[in-house]
Amino acid sequence: MNILLLEDDRTLSETLCDLLKGEGYDVDLVYTMQEAEEKSFHQSYDLYLFDINLPDGDGIELLHNLRHAEDETPTIFITALTDINTIAKGFELGALDYIKKPFEPEELLIRIEAKFSQKQIVYGHVSYDPHSKIPRIDGAIVDLSNVQSKLFEKLLMHKGSIVTKEMLYECLEHPSDTALRVALTKLKQKLNIDIKNIRGRGYLLEEL
Repeated sequence: MNILLLEDDRTLSETLCDLLKGEGYDVDLVYTMQEAEEKSFHQSYDLYLFDINLPDGDGIELLHNLRHAEDETPTIFITALTDINTIAKGFELGALDYIKKPFEPEELLIRIEAKFSQKQIVYGHVSYDPHSKIPRIDGAIVDLSNVQSKLFEKLLMHKGSIVTKEMLYECLEHPSDTALRVALTKLKQKLNIDIKNIRGRGYLLEEL
């Protein structure tokens, strides 16, 4: 797994970098938002680890920019903040998790392994490989468009929680209420799943 680690605390960043490399991960270490943007432009990663408070911006802003550039790389935030609104913004952008400073470095390993240990995510009769982005029903590949695949992954990663229209708009090439409804209808038909419209709030893929 290739990881981009953005952390401006050099002692902590070097400790985390050594720990991750010791577990077999390939890690690129950067200290500023600008460096992270440049790295992400030139190379693909399997995971982003972003600090929120940075000398030239913040990790939330960085993830926002990356998502608008159609970069859906899984992201875990490292933060000393306890502001629930800031943390909520991270999850709205599709962050997988966050870890609060101070923490034991091994806790980060546990969280990464917990998020990526499953090669297949099973939802009812559908199995989904988050790495290849391929869904299967009874072992047969279901052909989803790029937009449908993004929508399914977004809903699946937040199953049991309401996903706002604004979050789902990020999956669309030309966002609108009509385009979203059409894409979700086709997704439901192809996978034979129930996606509930929670009026005025968003959409919900229920826990099974």
